[in-house]
Amino acid sequence: MKLVSTLGLSKADVTAFFHKHWGSPDMVNSHGTFRCDELEGFAVTDDKGDIKGLITYFIAGNECEVVSLDSIAENKGIGSLLLNEVERAAKRKQCQSIKLITTNDNMRAFMFYQKRGYTMAELYVNAVEEARKVKPEIPFAADNGIPIRDEILLVKDLT
Repeated sequence: MKLVSTLGLSKADVTAFFHKHWGSPDMVNSHGTFRCDELEGFAVTDDKGDIKGLITYFIAGNECEVVSLDSIAENKGIGSLLLNEVERAAKRKQCQSIKLITTNDNMRAFMFYQKRGYTMAELYVNAVEEARKVKPEIPFAADNGIPIRDEILLVKDLT
């Protein structure tokens, strides 16, 4: 496995990754609409160069926001490696905090981020309903059967 900047990957490969795992490279949440294949990021690739995990983010002022984090092979440390790399990049750029949004159904994400020092900061009730107006392919329920309705802002202090 190899950690690389997404700038070192072909844009076509990054775009295809988002189409396969998210339906499109567009991510919509209460903070806006983001074109993930145009954001800064890091990927973990295998020996053949296939993407096994990918994280995207942007920095505004002294805050870093993670827009997407995907790991194809879970429980292998890929997500942790990617998140740690973004945290290092954010610190180098003197960010004071890092934040991200997840949805109410994503119990694995809650556990993952809380174990790494992230705390719940805000709840956006019914925010996904608004996001569906922009991206109608967002499902109404997760694979675990939980209705996808709300967004939760998680934040980690980097100071």
